[in-house]
Amino acid sequence: MSFLMRVVVPDRPGSLGAVASAVGAAGGDIVGVDVVEHRLDGFVVDDFLVDLPGGRLPDSLVTACRTVPDVSVEFIGHYSPGASLHRDLEAVEAMTDEPERAEEILVDLVPGIFRSGWALLLPQNGSTLKVLRASGGAPEEDGYEAPWLPMPAPGRIVTGDDAPQAWQDVLAVGVPVDDTGQLIVFGRDGGPRILDSELARLVHLVALAQVIRRGGLATG
Repeated sequence: MSFLMRVVVPDRPGSLGAVASAVGAAGGDIVGVDVVEHRLDGFVVDDFLVDLPGGRLPDSLVTACRTVPDVSVEFIGHYSPGASLHRDLEAVEAMTDEPERAEEILVDLVPGIFRSGWALLLPQNGSTLKVLRASGGAPEEDGYEAPWLPMPAPGRIVTGDDAPQAWQDVLAVGVPVDDTGQLIVFGRDGGPRILDSELARLVHLVALAQVIRRGGLATG
């Protein structure tokens, strides 16, 4: 079974290796590690993708990590078996292959780029939510009168207590596609929280999608 684990680690030599050793001692097999954010307080936020044998509880990974000095686990949750892991450059290459569909392709790849969550492509011609494209697991809910639509600038989405059930407990950000009047939303159900660095990466990828669609970027 695969788990996504977000760990806050001191930014000093040996810390990452100590966490990896602790995870291994608990029976976990680390499939991948992403540095999500370098914080100003001397810590780094890392996302670990860990395979755990059947019968082992994810709590054992948390307990193991906590044996490493100054390390804390911010989140742990199931990660879909066989889920693809995409890097930013791979997303750019995929969008370049079909530039007229750049934003749709980006929506499909966002869960892999950011390790977990979902994405939507929405129009911004009013406050009624109408889904143009959705990745797996996204809360579509066409007809939802979203108080956060339209979004003039990138930012965090606050759904409110009167949102449909599918939008309850959602952590989400939105980035406008300026030249089409659309919006790309990236969200997670329950966690981990979306960091400022992740929002900045999404802003950059949306900007690249627009450049690619207009024919202004080539790879290879």
